[in-house]
Amino acid sequence: MGHEFSGVVEEVGPGVTGISVGDHVVVEPFMVDGTCPSCNRGDYHLCDQMGFIGISGRGGGLSEHIVVEERWVHPTGSIPLDQAALIEPLAVAHHGIAHAGYANTDHEGEWALVGGAGPIGLLTGAVLKAYGMKVIISEPSGARRDKALEAGVADHVVNPLEEDLHEKVTELTDGELVSVSFDAAGVPQVLQDLIHATRPAGRIEVLALHMHPYSMDIMADLTMKERVIGSSIGYCNDHPTVIKLVQDGKVDLAPFITSKIKAENVVEDGFNALRNPQEVKILVSMD
Repeated sequence: MGHEFSGVVEEVGPGVTGISVGDHVVVEPFMVDGTCPSCNRGDYHLCDQMGFIGISGRGGGLSEHIVVEERWVHPTGSIPLDQAALIEPLAVAHHGIAHAGYANTDHEGEWALVGGAGPIGLLTGAVLKAYGMKVIISEPSGARRDKALEAGVADHVVNPLEEDLHEKVTELTDGELVSVSFDAAGVPQVLQDLIHATRPAGRIEVLALHMHPYSMDIMADLTMKERVIGSSIGYCNDHPTVIKLVQDGKVDLAPFITSKIKAENVVEDGFNALRNPQEVKILVSMD
């Protein structure tokens, strides 16, 4: 188990040139065949046989040691190992923003909206802020709204259970609505609210996994407003970019580490503790 992890290189195999013993690294935890049409196009994250180390097999972050190909190992330099464990979900957020066309400074000063302030929603806000956007996060949990403000990843937060999101966004943006919105909740009503809060010719990106079919009015919500909706999965060549964002001080991962536990306590202090909305990322040490 465990697909979000960092560690220290203990041994390298023949022909490995970019990694040395003692390096602090993170693993991009893909399992791909390297031969399917998606892999041949360079879209390895869409491999026909795609799996994740730590989910699909081959050990993972809760193993004391793991062997992976050089291509998946990324040096993190001076980034503390605990913070480096969050590079993987940061890459998820960055990939969605890149897929939407906003992983650049071309939209500096524009408004973005994130639905959901779980780990991916908070990290999406962090990346958007790193690229100079103004961020609104919609989240029903008071603890998570507070975390978004304390971590500096949101300029404004909204409680959608008590406030009309469209009205609040209209007020904050002086009637413009947001240029882009990100669904980090996976809840149909959240996605619908995000669509309505996105300006004409704007972009909606689905980051969350929706477990059930979703019905929408394509004519009213997309066609007549020329909105574009897209969705993304995982990451593809995002790890080096997000590592540099952290190294350059544009993203601070420290606020999102809310607990550190030992492996022997992973059920009670890990899985069970995640029911607490004040938890964002619980790190498990194998020491």
